[in-house]
Amino acid sequence: MWRTLEPYHGLVYLAREAEAEYTAVGLAPGRMGYFASRSAPMGAVTADVVIATFYNFQPDLVRRAIPRAWSLASREDILAARLRVIDGALKRVLGPAALEGAEVEEAAGLVGTAAEGCAAPGHPLYAGHASLPWPEEPHLSLWHGVTLVREFRGDGHVAALVAAGHSGCEALVMHVATGQIPPDVATGRAWSEEEWRSANDSLRGRGLLDGAGKLTEDGVAARQRVEHLTDQLAMPMWERLGEEGCRRLRQLVRPLSKAIAETELRGLR
Repeated sequence: MWRTLEPYHGLVYLAREAEAEYTAVGLAPGRMGYFASRSAPMGAVTADVVIATFYNFQPDLVRRAIPRAWSLASREDILAARLRVIDGALKRVLGPAALEGAEVEEAAGLVGTAAEGCAAPGHPLYAGHASLPWPEEPHLSLWHGVTLVREFRGDGHVAALVAAGHSGCEALVMHVATGQIPPDVATGRAWSEEEWRSANDSLRGRGLLDGAGKLTEDGVAARQRVEHLTDQLAMPMWERLGEEGCRRLRQLVRPLSKAIAETELRGLR
């Protein structure tokens, strides 16, 4: 479910429309739009709240954007800009015709049912986004619903990492060690070479990485435990939707996500 739905959500972070929309409401160019738009549903929170909930970004990178963003633009303007970003990007990438059909409306209804299985306690990012009204347009309603289930799963993933004793930087090191993401994607989180080296040393000291920076057998098992717990914590929403509903939702969203991944998210894994 995550692999199928993530590109439909993730387009908002890489869309070419983002910079113009966020700077138009007063935010500074660069990463401020990302940090402010994703955290704004929680309110004008402190940098420490964003660091805690986003988890794997170098703290100083966050502090360069938050809380200054709240003095430059209102929460309402930022959230409206975020919707304009994804609206414009989806229409540009997929075309209006693909977003106006009955299948998109059906998918929005299905993901809405899944979201009914989510609960706010212990899920701060989900809770913030769940406080927002559902957009009326089917393609934006689908995107909002996908955002809810994505952030619900993400909150659970952070909980699983904390329970396993993995810092944000260590989580990135382990992810790179699997070969599932290239190192430059992880280093975009702005950890210094010293911090990256320290995380590697910590993982090697616990027997999770070998001298070549690859996961050991214990490291593979540790990562699998985190992913398994993440999946377990996410199950309430998929149980709410049911097996057949999950199959149908994947069937409906897969071609949209595939088109987005092939045209806009190329190179990201």
